[in-house]
Amino acid sequence: MRVLSDAFIPELPNHYKGKVRENYDLPDGRRIIIATDRLSAFDVILTAIPLKGELLTQTARYWFEETADICPNHVLDYPDPNVVVGTRLDILPVEIVVRDYLAGTTSTSVLTKYKNGERDMYGIRLPDGLRDNEKLPQAIITPTSKALDGGHDEPLTRDDILTRGLLSEEQWDTVSRYALALFARGKALAAKRGLILVDTKYEFGTDRDGKIILADEIHTPDSSRYWLAESYKQRFEAGERPQSFDKDFIRAWVTARCDPYTDRIPKIPAELIEQTSRVYTQAYETITGKTFTADTSGKAVLDRIRENLRPYF
Repeated sequence: MRVLSDAFIPELPNHYKGKVRENYDLPDGRRIIIATDRLSAFDVILTAIPLKGELLTQTARYWFEETADICPNHVLDYPDPNVVVGTRLDILPVEIVVRDYLAGTTSTSVLTKYKNGERDMYGIRLPDGLRDNEKLPQAIITPTSKALDGGHDEPLTRDDILTRGLLSEEQWDTVSRYALALFARGKALAAKRGLILVDTKYEFGTDRDGKIILADEIHTPDSSRYWLAESYKQRFEAGERPQSFDKDFIRAWVTARCDPYTDRIPKIPAELIEQTSRVYTQAYETITGKTFTADTSGKAVLDRIRENLRPYF
């Protein structure tokens, strides 16, 4: 009853179901975005995590408010703990990923590609001799395509993006500048909380006037990788995986048991789902410095959301 696997509300118009969020476009140019508890990785839905949607929405809210001076974002209102009402945007067809460490488990991660012998990737040359989870010489942008439903994201270079007309040169320069500035702010604030912001992805869109706006979410455990700074050095020197505050440990659990891009993914155990919910809560509290109290009003989460969105029907 308290897990939000789906958020279909028939009274709202123009429904679109994403991997994690349910979207409704209003006639006046606003978009209602409901964060469900679905957990996505390897371009598929793995499971649903209790309270995840609420925790992600509130974590992103903290970051949107802390970075509003760097670039404009889509947020207009928060009528419910799981819901953002924002400006409807035309989402740019490129995800901007910023990485500060040689890390990751997916096929597009710099660590996976590096361990496969690649040194030239995303239009960048990485030096030989780097170790798993080592700090890169500097933060880099590793853009990927936005895959259609069922597809996989593909690595891109700046030249790919411009040659294929995915972005104009001005748009590329703008999103690159925004992304590096947002990452620098996130890295600095995370460090004050004892965290390392390892990497993250940003999505941008354009409004009716063509202005570039930050969309989706920012610096959440779904879109970012966090490590605990206190234990990083010891674990890195021992060749151990850093302690994390993100969904990467679920990805690691999956990849230890199968190739998630070709094999059937095993069912996520109930104890791992419980642990993941605790991690999302701990991540929210560590990142924001606030104590999390779940909103348990309404018979079920969707009932509460429906009631709070009634003015939009």
